[in-house]
Amino acid sequence: MSHDPVLIWGAGAIGGTIGAYLARAGYPVTFVDTVEPHVEAIRNRGLAITGPVDSFTVKAPAFTPAQLEGRWSRILLCVKTPQTDAAMAALRPHLTQDGYVASFQNGLCEPRLAESVSPSRVMGAFINFGADWIAPGEILYGNRGAVVVGETDGRMTGRLETLHRAMRIFEPEAIKTDRIYAHLWGKLAYLTLLYAQALGDKGIGDCIARPELRLLWDEILGEATAVAAAEGVAPIGFDGFDPMAFAAGGDPARRDLSIERMVRFNRASAKTHSGIWRDLAIRKRPTEVAFQVGQISESGRRHGIPTPRVDRLVALIREIETGARPISDCNLLELAA
Repeated sequence: MSHDPVLIWGAGAIGGTIGAYLARAGYPVTFVDTVEPHVEAIRNRGLAITGPVDSFTVKAPAFTPAQLEGRWSRILLCVKTPQTDAAMAALRPHLTQDGYVASFQNGLCEPRLAESVSPSRVMGAFINFGADWIAPGEILYGNRGAVVVGETDGRMTGRLETLHRAMRIFEPEAIKTDRIYAHLWGKLAYLTLLYAQALGDKGIGDCIARPELRLLWDEILGEATAVAAAEGVAPIGFDGFDPMAFAAGGDPARRDLSIERMVRFNRASAKTHSGIWRDLAIRKRPTEVAFQVGQISESGRRHGIPTPRVDRLVALIREIETGARPISDCNLLELAA
């Protein structure tokens, strides 16, 4: 069976893992990345997927943006959110007139993509699998997780069916939806927990399990769901996370069950810490905080909804980024105080 070519723009943890699976299945995959040693490794040695989920290596064409030639009708955008505008400017000449860009990013990037290429040429995706860029040409695939794709206007189209079929090669439980923004807001709420984990030393599961932080999770997730409601969205859960349990008037027992399930899901993963923590502790680079949980604060201000816990979380992450504050579990106690 022949497959349409796929351009993966950003061959890191997300794009590299998905692209490797598609390439292994016979899709004509081309990778684009700004890290030249990574591009050279993929082109010469191949892209190695390691870890408990799977282990294999694929060879595929790989280029930096300046080296790339040609046009594609299907581009999966997998870059960090601060790089979105620059990536869109670089990829526009490589998108066919009837093609689309699908945002495989963490955050609400779809409206920004629509400003660049028009809403009809944008698709949305939500992902929660665990992967880490380890070294040029190597990505750790730590755990499987939810994968959802959808049109931004909620239509069920032929191109959505085709993209969904491709995603099921990577994740057999991948689904297609007519409510992609509800899934994206679910992930945005969950990201508050991942950013909180990045403040300290404990892994995701162990951090969420801390009893002294139990009220903090109720409060910070309550802010996120309140803002989502103001946006007209009821966030959809995934992988143990039940966002509506933390909405105003939610059942405490339902919240406790969600916490328990999230702890179990994350403790079973070889990826113990969030990518946010890796950015701060290992790679020593800024996070995507302004484009992710910072959007909750921004939206809250527009709607007149106070978000003091989220605001403080953003401020603490900023202090770690600038070196004004060390990573420490004490930061979480301060956030909860």
